[in-house]
Parts: sequence; C-alpha cells; structure tokens
Amino acid sequence: MKLIVGLGNPGPEYAFTPHNAGFLAIDRIAEICAVQVANRRGRALTGKAKLMGHDVLLAKPETFMNLSGLSVAALLNDLGLGIGDLIVLYDELAFPLGTLRLAERGSPGGHNGVKSISEVLGTQDWLRIRIGVGKPPLETGRVIKAGGKEYLLAPMRKQELMVMDEVLDQAVRAVEAVLTKGVGAAMNEFNRKQESES
Repeated sequence: MKLIVGLGNPGPEYAFTPHNAGFLAIDRIAEICAVQVANRRGRALTGKAKLMGHDVLLAKPETFMNLSGLSVAALLNDLGLGIGDLIVLYDELAFPLGTLRLAERGSPGGHNGVKSISEVLGTQDWLRIRIGVGKPPLETGRVIKAGGKEYLLAPMRKQELMVMDEVLDQAVRAVEAVLTKGVGAAMNEFNRKQESES
C-alpha cells in the first residue's frame, strides 16, 4: 500500500486557496477512483482507493498545514508503512502556476507543512510532487507580496482555478506514473515535460 497525502488547511474558507493545492489533488484522485475521503484516521480525513491496480490510502491532514508531520507520521505508523511508501502533494510558490515537479528529497524552502513532515520523520528524503502556484497570470492583476502568505491564503480567481484544474490532472498522472513506472521514470517524464514547456 502507498500513503498519498495532500497538504492543506481544513475548513471551507481555505478550500480553493493556492495553499490547498495538495487537498485539491487528493480530491481529484478520489473523484477518479470514485471514493470519499471522509474517514477520520491518524488526524486526517482518509479514503481507501485502488489506483492503477495499487492499494492506496488518500489522506488530507486535519492538523492545519504547520503540523502536517504529526498526521503523516501517525498514518505511516498506523498502516505499518515506511517513508518509501509515502507520496506527498503540496503547493510550491517558487514554481509558476500550472507547473509541477517531482523530487525525492529537498529542503522546506519556507513551506511549513514540508518543514513539519521532515522534522517529525527525521529526514528530508521523501517523495514529493510540488504543484506550482506562484506567479499568477498578469492579467488577473494579482501581486505576490514578500513571503506570499496573503496570496496563498486568498481564494483563487476564476482564471487561476482554470489553470489549477489542468495541473491537477497532471498531478494525478504523475502519481499514477510513480505507481506503475517507478519514481525515476516518473521524474524523467514529468520534470522533463515541464522544462520543455517553460
């Protein structure tokens, strides 16, 4: 089994903010798998699913972003899984809106959810799919201020949601590629694809 975690903040006021890209990705996978992510387990809303023939547990931590690691660690422990069974999806302010990158390790880069996971697990070596939310299209008139907090926690506008909708489909395909082809092949496919488009 694989544990697939999307990072975000619980509550309707955060539902369609850039910082909840991870939650949105989990919702998209759940929709494809026709499952509900509604069972409470390990301080998260979870749902068991079958994705590309693999058993997965989809999870959306309810700890709020800054304490995501507590939920991830509890779920891994509860399921008897190791760090190699973990895939985490989250927003990345450093990447343009509509892009994504896979990485097997990395520093938090100012992302408190990532920082929490690495601190609680005691390592930065875990698979992450970073969904770009930065540099919104100029025509929306949005400005990212220092740190980006106001932007990350404000609801996305219609045009931004349309771009996000497309990248969520890419995120699902990236997860599927990890499950069916392995991490290395998935990184080659999706990271190269992003580079060729930029």
